[in-house]
Amino acid sequence: MNNRISSRLLAPAISLLLVLTAPTLAQAHVGIGNASGFLNGLAHPVLGLDHLCAMLAVGLWAAQRGGRAIWLVPVTFLAVMAAGGVLGVMAISTAYVETGIAASVLILGVLVAAAVRLPLVASVLIVGLFALLHGHAHGSEMPATASGVLYGLGFMATTAMLQLCGVGIGVLARRYDVPQFVRYAGGAIAACGMMMWLV
Repeated sequence: MNNRISSRLLAPAISLLLVLTAPTLAQAHVGIGNASGFLNGLAHPVLGLDHLCAMLAVGLWAAQRGGRAIWLVPVTFLAVMAAGGVLGVMAISTAYVETGIAASVLILGVLVAAAVRLPLVASVLIVGLFALLHGHAHGSEMPATASGVLYGLGFMATTAMLQLCGVGIGVLARRYDVPQFVRYAGGAIAACGMMMWLV
């Protein structure tokens, strides 16, 4: 009985700890580090809390939704993010990028925490909108050179891996019948999104 209670409290405790220790990182798109070269591109998504949270949330939400969403939602995010990156490199203006990035973390976290099941088209449209903003922000930092292209490829690779991690966690949670773990993670992500609004 005690083991059961402690395992039920573990996930919310970890989520709360992550939220409380992350406020200094909780800024919507801070432009961390050099934006050129493949290795910098690989590292960048895990250094910015905004992108890290959003990508994990996309994967978690896709896994919660199940079916074709497991692959279609993350692939849509990657494709539209690449298009947004091109717009950023070309210096084509997009409104509310920073605000939208903070909103993406908050909204995706809430969708996961509440285990919201929207129609597939609506899910794809939501992640597509957020992907455009994330891509534009990162594309606007990249130089329009070969090193910028390599950076973009590295960035996309790590983004895909983060989404796969989210999908994997969601699939395992369903397999072992602990869906609340995913919902607690969504709550922690939403809390980070809220801090991004306030910082």
